[in-house]
Amino acid sequence: MLKDVYALFRQSLAGLRLLLAATVLVGVAYPLAVTGVAAVALPWQARGSLVTADGERTTDPAEAVGSALVGQAVVGLADGTPLFHPRPSAAGDGWDMLSTYGSNYGPESPELVAAITERQAEVAEREGVAPGDVPADAVTASASGLDADISPEYAALQVPRVAAATGLSEEEVRDLVAEHTSGRTAGVLGEPRVNVLLLNLAVRGLAG
Repeated sequence: MLKDVYALFRQSLAGLRLLLAATVLVGVAYPLAVTGVAAVALPWQARGSLVTADGERTTDPAEAVGSALVGQAVVGLADGTPLFHPRPSAAGDGWDMLSTYGSNYGPESPELVAAITERQAEVAEREGVAPGDVPADAVTASASGLDADISPEYAALQVPRVAAATGLSEEEVRDLVAEHTSGRTAGVLGEPRVNVLLLNLAVRGLAG
């Protein structure tokens, strides 16, 4: 009996030592090493890919107006005139990083269908196009609710309105859209996309 208890104690002690070693290695040493390497090799990305009002990269949160990786409410001109709109967001009251999630509605959900129909009508009226010309990403929220990008099609739809609001020519705005359009990752992953925050900052800078 005592022999069995001793064997169990030894096994438990060995398991406890393994648990402590794994906790220190995986829970402390590895995260610190990865964070340290990232801070040296990729300081901007490691600190949240922050950008200033001029569209420049910064690692100082006090200088930042947003992150190139996180969607946020539409950036406008000094008088409040909105520029390019991002995708809709179901995160909290919209683009809330503390409540990031999608709507979780199924494709046949009456609530989702109603929301899409309402958004489609709003976008069509705002951009002066037919409801059938509104791209899917203009009326559907992403799974995170914090998608930083829109499709080139949605950006192109907004060009005439943004040009009229800023006094820029449509060609100038289209050039900015092209400059802020990224292709598929590694040439095969995902779809072409336009970063809304960086595009709006560029438009605002050119418009003065």
